[in-house]
Amino acid sequence: MKELTIDYALRATWQSVARMYNEEAKNFDTTMAVGFTLLSIDPKTGTPSTALGPKMGMEATSLSRILKNMEEKGLIKRKPNPNDGRGVLIHLTDFGLEKRKDSKDVVLTFNEVVKKHLTEEKLNSFFEVIDTINKLVVDKKIYTKDSKTNKL
Repeated sequence: MKELTIDYALRATWQSVARMYNEEAKNFDTTMAVGFTLLSIDPKTGTPSTALGPKMGMEATSLSRILKNMEEKGLIKRKPNPNDGRGVLIHLTDFGLEKRKDSKDVVLTFNEVVKKHLTEEKLNSFFEVIDTINKLVVDKKIYTKDSKTNKL
């Protein structure tokens, strides 16, 4: 596509950010997916495994693979959920807490550097645009039966 579309800008930017995070994650002998998972697990109480996928926007199959890998590396422990006998809570190990801190530091550094290059007004506008796009998608307002523009 020659013209710059909103979709293209979102995808291209996210792909470059993901590539940057994966390159940085290599320095910590991990991946962006593992770092994101570490940040999504409650460090004090753990997180129900069934809540983790939706929280991260991931399919159960992909998440299962990541969790298995994290368990093998000693980053997490699975424990029975005391509130739901059938459920499992994912808890971070001491090593997992250490790696979570590394992940958090990487994300905060990214945020600090970007913020240094933007005015508060531009940053607020960015979040306003992102919120609007997300709301349109979540509320299913992009492709409707009476939409004249959804020609795929």
